[in-house]
Amino acid sequence: MDTIADFLTRIRNASLAKHKLLEVPSSKIKKEISDVLLENGYILSYKIEKSKKTIKIALKYFQGKTSVIQHIIRISKPGLRKYCKYKNLPRVLNGLGIAIISTSNGVITDKQARKKRIGGEILCYVY
Repeated sequence: MDTIADFLTRIRNASLAKHKLLEVPSSKIKKEISDVLLENGYILSYKIEKSKKTIKIALKYFQGKTSVIQHIIRISKPGLRKYCKYKNLPRVLNGLGIAIISTSNGVITDKQARKKRIGGEILCYVY
């Protein structure tokens, strides 16, 4: 089972249903993706609960109506991994969205990867 795809689907479904809080099972990669989403303003906050081993994510909305995350799309899948060099990293919506990349320096955005001149696995697009 693809845990990252499940995580992204839960975020997508919660934002479409206009939920304020989302609770997902915790893992290191999900925490790092949540860090990137928080840094780029796609979520309000997140909290890791060690007792239940879950991550609680507070979703962000424009004036309480439309979700900040319009689309969140899984790119690299377990059956077909997508790797990219830093020169060929994609620009999501001509720079308005972000691509989340798993690199040797951790999980970062496409803009940070270009600046550091490192490539990696393209996990997902967010816009």
